[in-house]
Amino acid sequence: MAEPTEPSAGFRFLYRTDKGRIDRAGWLRGAAPLALLFAVTTAIMLALLPWSNRPLTERAFYDPAALAANTYILVYAALTIFAAISWVNLGAKRFRDRGRPAPLALAMLVAGAAAWLQPRVAEVMPRASVWMCEAALVAVAIWTMLEMFDLVAKGRAE
Repeated sequence: MAEPTEPSAGFRFLYRTDKGRIDRAGWLRGAAPLALLFAVTTAIMLALLPWSNRPLTERAFYDPAALAANTYILVYAALTIFAAISWVNLGAKRFRDRGRPAPLALAMLVAGAAAWLQPRVAEVMPRASVWMCEAALVAVAIWTMLEMFDLVAKGRAE
């Protein structure tokens, strides 16, 4: 059975599966809504941060602003996870079209995982390891953009 290549195949094809291939235009059509969703939800989350972290000495035990801010941050975390999964699936299709191994798109999630994990296991994971992961993230992000926009030679055909 041939892999689907039609970028207009819909939501399920673009975001919910890593199967298939998409061209640069299809990748841009799929990546733009994800980038916009992430930018808008992140801006809202950053605006709400001052209300989310407060000691009980500042306000009453029940503070509607703090509850709303923390509830949004939980929703934001879930949306970010779903957007990251969709981004990986979209990138896998584009990498496959470029003749590269599809799981390469997962490399962009490593720095976030390291930044989350390090404070919890600081005695066995030095902060420098997070910086190395973030440096690798920058390199992978640059390479990913070069690949997605066809600025480097195609790899082997699968």
